[in-house]
Amino acid sequence: MDYNSLDDFLRKSGAALPPGPVAMIFVEDRVEVDSTIRHHLAAGFRAVLVLGLEIDGLPADLAALIHRIPYDIHRDEAVPEAVNRIIAAAPGVWLYYCYNAEYLFFPFCETRSVREMLTFHTEERRDAMLTYVVDLYAGDLGRYPDAVSRSEALMDRSGYYALGRPDPENHGHPKDRQLDFFGGLRWRFEEHIPVPKRKIDRIALFKATPGLELRDNHTFNVEEYNTYACPWHNNITAAICSFRTAKALKSNPGSTFDIPNFRWHASTEFQWHSQQLMDLGLMEPGQWF
Repeated sequence: MDYNSLDDFLRKSGAALPPGPVAMIFVEDRVEVDSTIRHHLAAGFRAVLVLGLEIDGLPADLAALIHRIPYDIHRDEAVPEAVNRIIAAAPGVWLYYCYNAEYLFFPFCETRSVREMLTFHTEERRDAMLTYVVDLYAGDLGRYPDAVSRSEALMDRSGYYALGRPDPENHGHPKDRQLDFFGGLRWRFEEHIPVPKRKIDRIALFKATPGLELRDNHTFNVEEYNTYACPWHNNITAAICSFRTAKALKSNPGSTFDIPNFRWHASTEFQWHSQQLMDLGLMEPGQWF
């Protein structure tokens, strides 16, 4: 269904959103928009909202399955603003957000749906899920100058690390069960990445509750939402495999000429399978088997 604006969507459909989960895909450009939508529909989301200014020209079969919402996502804080408005309109609904050319993977996603996973996660008394943004990139930038190739995608198999997240209200001591995660292209090419944008953790799956707000750094104003696990045992985590950083580094005049190739000794072929991500420690099945 098509809408004139986010206001129009919230007026017509906000209160009638399905019980979830609902995916929000923010479209920055025309790269891999179709494949991103199809991937998340196949994952089992009950509704997919596509927000952006470059959302025309989708195949008719795809357009019929989504909510298409014109929205300028390039404004400062436009994404958290939209997410927060949808949170307020959908209390109790599991929500997810990503950008085009990003693909959600979770443990055993080849045979289980995102609804099954979130049912289990809810039974574990968890209302949010940590996701790691794992950078994907084309191995041959001569053939793929925008660094995007789903058929020849590479990823880093090592170079990931975490630091305690300091709590300014507790003399800078680390927050309980919160870490800042780093790695991938944002780590290897950090001289081109602003310091606040270098983290690769994102609370991308969460249950909307009254008063909940997403902040610009991909964390929430409710601290328990920002934790990677409950106090008793490890919980499920997921991964968002993303070409977003690679294409940004190659489209930015300040970095593109400094990067002739993204390959390094720890590059490996991305297999488009959750087992690879679990084997590399980039997501956690927790108690779900």
